[in-house]
Amino acid sequence: MGDSRPRVVVVGGGFAGFHALRHLERRLRPEAAELVLVSPTDYFLYTPLLPEVATGALEPRHIAVSLRQALPRTRHLLGHVTTMDIPGHTVTVDVADDAMQVTADRTVPWHRLVLTPGSVTRQFDIPGLAEHAHGVKTLTEALYLRDHLLTQLDRADALPPDSAEDAERKARLTVVAVGAGYTGTEVVAQLRWWTHSIAARWARIRPGDVRWLLIDIADTVLPELGKQLGDVAMGVLRHRGVEVRLGVTVSSVTDREVTLTDGTTVPARTLIWGAGVSANPLVATLGLPLAKGRLVVDEQLRVPGVEYVWAAGDAAAVPDLTKFPDGHGDRTGGEQPVTPPTAQHAQRQGAALARNVAASLGVGQARPYRHRDLGLVADLGGRDAVARPLNVSMSGLVAKAVTRGYHLTALPATSNRLRVAADWLLDAALPPQAVQLSEIRPGDALIAAAEGTEIYRREAGRRSLGT
Repeated sequence: MGDSRPRVVVVGGGFAGFHALRHLERRLRPEAAELVLVSPTDYFLYTPLLPEVATGALEPRHIAVSLRQALPRTRHLLGHVTTMDIPGHTVTVDVADDAMQVTADRTVPWHRLVLTPGSVTRQFDIPGLAEHAHGVKTLTEALYLRDHLLTQLDRADALPPDSAEDAERKARLTVVAVGAGYTGTEVVAQLRWWTHSIAARWARIRPGDVRWLLIDIADTVLPELGKQLGDVAMGVLRHRGVEVRLGVTVSSVTDREVTLTDGTTVPARTLIWGAGVSANPLVATLGLPLAKGRLVVDEQLRVPGVEYVWAAGDAAAVPDLTKFPDGHGDRTGGEQPVTPPTAQHAQRQGAALARNVAASLGVGQARPYRHRDLGLVADLGGRDAVARPLNVSMSGLVAKAVTRGYHLTALPATSNRLRVAADWLLDAALPPQAVQLSEIRPGDALIAAAEGTEIYRREAGRRSLGT
């Protein structure tokens, strides 16, 4: 990777990193800088559509944008950054062999460093959670969850009702989901719609036999969209038979049951975990200032006190200048408002990163990041959705059209847009699919393995042993 040009290394190919590189390719001439991306996958994943991958409405590759096709001038290094020498201007990357086993470290020097490692599913120290819960943040998790639910239907169908095995049958037909925010609500609503549509294909299962339980410690559903739309979503869920319990969460998990904090024990073989996100564990290893686990940055996305290092996206605590009375990030006293960890902000922060990094190389002028939230959308499956674009609340078919229009616009590749649109048309015209591919091993679909956080625990253990 030798090159005389200044090297810009971007860590993470999610919304912020992908859009930062896309804008850098547009702003900088090829001779101005060498662009390098370090990412564990060779695609940018449009995560808001993962629930529809889990239901089979969308083909997985259609929401995965090829990095080599979309970023033709960027060198892509497949692997995880495990350590950084900030004063020495290097990062260490664990690369994988053909069997995806870590085999070697590669040291990559940089002149400009952009930290956009994104977020991972937030977990808590709950007995059994790491061993039995499944998230919906990666293609691996979404595809496994679909196969797992089909497996439970198959095995429940083999156990006749009112038999000695009826308790096991009911447990296999019970799904507990944690998190009534944006991700959890969408996943439950869409998966419940899907299972209800296909359940009658099994000889001994009726659609109403599949029990869905959505729980959250909060006191409302979809707090991101406000109480009015949260109540609409709650009505949709309850109309479909989803049990919603608020003010409660999980206290322990086994492979047979989920115990709640109110003392209730729910026999279930499926636990979907969507209780928010936290910054990628990488940021905690850097020795840089953090705010609630996210990297502290200034209004120009620079890491304070470190030259030529920027950060953005879910892993960065970016000042929200729209919430400062004077419009500048210099409020004194009290908690500093920061932008929420949403794809909307991460995408626009990526563009701001590119502008400010390019300015450090003598192209253009750096400016503060400022973006007023445009609102959120949530697809609830079928004809139902809720949306609040530009502070206008809507639901039903109108919200559905707005939601799908937003996603098609936000997808960064025309070919992906066309494929997703075609998938939606086919899904509307044809019966839902119920094919089990069984391509993913259960251990690979656990949150830590699927989201690549195990590597940081291994690295921490290696350091503690002095190796």
